[in-house]
Amino acid sequence: MTRPRLFHYWSSMPAQRVRLALAYKCVDHELVALSHDDDATFFELGIAHADLVLCLADGSLHKDSLAILRQLDDWVGGKPIFDGLVEAAAWQALLDWRQSVEHLLARLYAPVAPAFADIGADPAIQAAYKAQIEHRFGMSVEALSNDRYDGFNQFAAQSRLAELARHLGRQRFYAGGAFSACDLLLACDLFPLQLLDGVTMPLDLMYYIERVEKTCGASLRDGLIMQH
Repeated sequence: MTRPRLFHYWSSMPAQRVRLALAYKCVDHELVALSHDDDATFFELGIAHADLVLCLADGSLHKDSLAILRQLDDWVGGKPIFDGLVEAAAWQALLDWRQSVEHLLARLYAPVAPAFADIGADPAIQAAYKAQIEHRFGMSVEALSNDRYDGFNQFAAQSRLAELARHLGRQRFYAGGAFSACDLLLACDLFPLQLLDGVTMPLDLMYYIERVEKTCGASLRDGLIMQH
């Protein structure tokens, strides 16, 4: 293999961080969209199922999207997303913010994941996904969908979403006004919230996500069954 290859699920936002990063870098790469019943690919790779697998030209396999974003400049070159753009303290602060709201995001993501082709296009996979969600949260996908308003309001308060929106509206990008790995993390985290019926995102955040997509030359809507 002479070029990077990314195995990814459309519904996995960690995987989409890496997909957009590769697109932004304009390096030659291959994308392989996975199905959740694809055991053969992981058997061939010799690893357990993962949300994403980045195979580099040297044969190494990488599954942690945050570690990938941190090191991708060194691994594949292209336009930088981290080196010289993101200070270590700022990156850690963003990761701490992400960790503080991760449980809320997971509950909000659950009802919208079937909108993506890798889950919603196959009835058997969708049924298995719904069973997994009910086991994880003790609530059905439908119940979590009904709870989306309260969940979003709780997320907005805990994440200081309005303040984040104002910052991104003023600065255009998260770190000093220049596009970076921080924006890949944020845009992919926030994008699924736009798919929640009846939930209104701050306009500055919607424009921000669109700005990140245009900067990368790739859309987070590509994997949706129906374009929202």
